[in-house]
Amino acid sequence: MSDTDLVIIGGGISGASLLYTVAKFTDVDDVTLIEKEREIAAINSHRTNNSQTLHFGDIETNYTLEKAEEVKEGAELLAGYLEGADPDREMHSKRSKMVLGVGDEEVAKLEERYRENGFGDLFPKLREIGREEIAELEPKVVEGRDPGTELKALQTPDGYVVDYGAVAESFVDAAREEAGVSVHLGTTVTGVDDRGDGFRVDTDDGEFDAEAVVVAAGSHSLQFAKEMGYGEGMSLLPVAGSFFLADDLLNGKVYTLQMKKLPFAAVHGDADVHDGSVTRFGPTAKLVPALERGHLSTVSDFVDVFGFNPDSVLSYVNILSDRILFPYVVRNLVYDLPAVGKRAFLPNVQKVVPSVDVDDIDRAKGYGGVRPQIVDTENKELDMGEAKIVEDGILFNITPSPGASTALKNAMTDVGTVLDFFEDDYEFDEAAFRDATIENFPRADEESDAESADAEADDPVPAEADD
Repeated sequence: MSDTDLVIIGGGISGASLLYTVAKFTDVDDVTLIEKEREIAAINSHRTNNSQTLHFGDIETNYTLEKAEEVKEGAELLAGYLEGADPDREMHSKRSKMVLGVGDEEVAKLEERYRENGFGDLFPKLREIGREEIAELEPKVVEGRDPGTELKALQTPDGYVVDYGAVAESFVDAAREEAGVSVHLGTTVTGVDDRGDGFRVDTDDGEFDAEAVVVAAGSHSLQFAKEMGYGEGMSLLPVAGSFFLADDLLNGKVYTLQMKKLPFAAVHGDADVHDGSVTRFGPTAKLVPALERGHLSTVSDFVDVFGFNPDSVLSYVNILSDRILFPYVVRNLVYDLPAVGKRAFLPNVQKVVPSVDVDDIDRAKGYGGVRPQIVDTENKELDMGEAKIVEDGILFNITPSPGASTALKNAMTDVGTVLDFFEDDYEFDEAAFRDATIENFPRADEESDAESADAEADDPVPAEADD
């Protein structure tokens, strides 16, 4: 048996972010992370199982301005961490990023979003660009497109492409430098028992007694909560994403417009974080009755969180009968069919790169994870936000997209909750946390000054000026 102040269950980007924040920026004496896989970030945070995008809310056109404001700070925290901790860009790359409007209607929507809805003010680096500049940045987006088709994009240089698995590993490595930190990999939690004055965490490798517990295990967080009698008004809609691969077609990220009613990312194309010669298109979004992609053992876990009670069944019926969502679900099922899938998906790719043919794309085998969309079974609807269940001494963190992008912001919030569990026995050094993260994020005025300095260095001072 091991005694510890805090147990964190789950070693994906969320659990790793919290471990890093607690270990480096609080004076909590002893913290333990438990992960069932033998590697950190082996499931949804792995680089092949997500879109590798750091979401700021600038080009995600299904975000309201209010949601974009919330996501922006979280993205800047992580971007700042990457700028400081990864100068050689082994965990990330930085490229152009744009959302593309094709046709009069979409162009009008982009213009309204940028000029009237406040997004141009919220994101100073975001700018409107037309066909000629799109062609300079992304030649294949314009090549072969009807010259009579109206074309516009909102573009930003903040196209961070991130290997979230590598980032999670870096968080854990940094945390391990501190005293009182222990990490247990390949260790499965079999139960959590509330003992009144603390918790006993049972695993297949022994027991841990802790004063507080945070469950940051993705879809499994709700399963743990329900086993302890919490989260009864919630269920999950597990959505599996898939991708198609092509050769080197794009220099950066090119998104298409998203539908506001859908919580799923619009199809986009981008170069892989570690291999610029590969372009990924996706994701598709397929409903699956499992909590992990390709793991049949998690079908029974889905049954645990679904509940098969009247409220859950009626919630699913209500959600899937929606006139927008239902056709979307059916289309995405077709994309996974072996014979016709990629031909059906091809128009999505051609909207980004018109010259692509069906023989130019192939299904990305082994790619794609599961994103837990929260279902509110009381109101019979999808809950588009994050879900956290906070009880006395224990926090369950269920993080749908863009949970990876906002991992450090979630960790900062969760640290506040954890310290409340300890009744202010410990403190959080928020200033040091911000110095290590968001203070390193390059602002628009800083980048302008740097560009001006570079221009002056390249432009010799006239001889007469020396006098």
